Amino acid sequence: MLRRPKILAALAAVALPAALVGVSLGGPPAEASPAPAPSAPSAVAATAYSAAAAKYGVPESVLLAVSYAESRWDDHAGAPSTSGGYGPMHLTALGASEVADLSGKQKVATAESLQTLDKASKLTGLDATALRTDITANITGGAAVLASYQKSLGLPLGATTSPAEWYGAVASYAESGDKVGAAGFADDVYSIMAKGAARTTNTGQQIVMPAVAAAAKPDKAQVNKLSLPAGVQPSKSDVECPASLDCEWLPAPYSTFGTTGDYGNHDLANRPKTGKIDYIVIHDTEGTWQGVLNLVQDPTYVSWNYTMRSSDGHTWQHVKAKDVAWHAGNWYVNMHSIGIEHEGFAPQGATWFTESMYRNSAKLVKYLSVKNNIPLDRAHIIGHDQVPGTVPSTVAGMHWDPGPYWDWEHYFDLLGAPIWGKSVLPVRAGSIVTIKPGFKDNVQVVSNCDAPATTCTPQGTNFVYLRQSPDDNAPLVKDIGLHPTGIDGTTDVSDMGSRAAAGSQYVVAQRQGDWVAVWYLGALGWFKSPAAHPDAFSKPGLVVKPKAGKTSVPVYGRAYPEQAAYPTGIPYQTVTPLQYSISAGQAYPAADLNIETDYYRAVTFDGQPPTDHVQVLGKDKYYEIWFGHRMAYVRAADVDVRPAI
Repeated sequence: MLRRPKILAALAAVALPAALVGVSLGGPPAEASPAPAPSAPSAVAATAYSAAAAKYGVPESVLLAVSYAESRWDDHAGAPSTSGGYGPMHLTALGASEVADLSGKQKVATAESLQTLDKASKLTGLDATALRTDITANITGGAAVLASYQKSLGLPLGATTSPAEWYGAVASYAESGDKVGAAGFADDVYSIMAKGAARTTNTGQQIVMPAVAAAAKPDKAQVNKLSLPAGVQPSKSDVECPASLDCEWLPAPYSTFGTTGDYGNHDLANRPKTGKIDYIVIHDTEGTWQGVLNLVQDPTYVSWNYTMRSSDGHTWQHVKAKDVAWHAGNWYVNMHSIGIEHEGFAPQGATWFTESMYRNSAKLVKYLSVKNNIPLDRAHIIGHDQVPGTVPSTVAGMHWDPGPYWDWEHYFDLLGAPIWGKSVLPVRAGSIVTIKPGFKDNVQVVSNCDAPATTCTPQGTNFVYLRQSPDDNAPLVKDIGLHPTGIDGTTDVSDMGSRAAAGSQYVVAQRQGDWVAVWYLGALGWFKSPAAHPDAFSKPGLVVKPKAGKTSVPVYGRAYPEQAAYPTGIPYQTVTPLQYSISAGQAYPAADLNIETDYYRAVTFDGQPPTDHVQVLGKDKYYEIWFGHRMAYVRAADVDVRPAI
């Protein structure tokens, strides 16, 4: 998340196209039928897909898989996505001027392809309003558009045709600006089809799509029939991206400016030799993508490794993995991480966090995790909201993106590393629990998204609140780092201080009926987890506790070396505890016992070893732990590591 006066000023000049704020510019044809009354959710069943598939000669599995890839079968209550797409089939309604505003100098879909709602209206005779707001009409329109693509490619139509013969039409439905992006979408669709899917939608419908064997070997050569440019080929460019991802190189500048030796906007390094890469940090931009791309090319601003566009997941790389981007607000985390910015606004949540972006982000993270040996878990694939402050004075100003509306559970499903949620161990004092509250139905009260003293529009959230006692009316737990005056936690959208997010882990201190108390920021935090609908699941693991005889031990925001490790010419970086501590009798889950104790010295533009652009390695060992809503570090000399009960 980029929250600085400079970015806000820069983005003020980037007008959001009308279609992206809910104004549709594509009207119905003159002969269109009048809009029927929107279908009641209970009246719309999965039969809408089979009926539309039969009517337009599309295999039902193809129609279901395309819809799942676009929306996971949700209709978003008739509201548009950031790319102007409506309903479970994501029918789009952008005009040529809006496409020009969206694209700038970057490649995006053409004006013609970004009007599938108008195309569906002409093909079906249905009114554009119905196609936007009525689920059955929307599915019908999507089937008609898919069939039109199949016909235009000279390929066979018919509900009984093999799904393998629809690869080109599915790729066309991506509305991508090049063949790489189109093929990437089609690959996603066919992966979904091959595995099958089942889900309860936002309207309460239970839809099941069985696995389709024929989807395992689609005719990928059909993508060559599309009238699209080839696109960026990762193997022939500078990008570090999987071949299936539509990705291009847009470098952040490493250059000097001014007259006082200033430079920007990242540091050259040689990772992992100058510090291994342990984390991938998930950010959101708090701005639209074009303004954000302008900023990352400014040497006087900060940097990050990748930017991902909301509408289609198109990706730009700015900083090589071997170098150190300035994105996390914590130099130790910068030294050991890769940062990915996702176009979006945390308070608006699902409006911006599209399925295309989730899927492409997961592709990128899986690729980076394999390449850099990063574990696929919530202690290493972290939100910016998990990055700890460096010293007590920085804690309150740490960022909170991607915020309460980022669907961590779905994201880790896409990563192929689901957040564990089948308890085989009792949730009792001493056990480790993983938070998994669900997302769609986990609608927590959040405030101040749009204006002060207002309640945010209800939507799924990724966390549970922690309270000071086992009572629904008890105050939220305190966070002395966020609220130094000692006030209780709040429901403000930016106040992460009393939240336990999906995938985070804690040690149980007590249990009373449906209520579970965990150790959190040095105190007890209570949340409700009924046996019939649990929000936390017990699992084995290791915990850290203060060594015998210690009444409390300090907690740190970075794992810097001891003073004796620094060679002559490199100033000692003081190791300062945060304002939190762990008291005797408390325990916290160990997240990583093998982190580096180091400091990467890089303070000048043309610095040379042995005093600059060098890694200082220490012998004083640290452990990464789950501590509150953020990660933290403890000295190994202060704690014992034991198996959880």
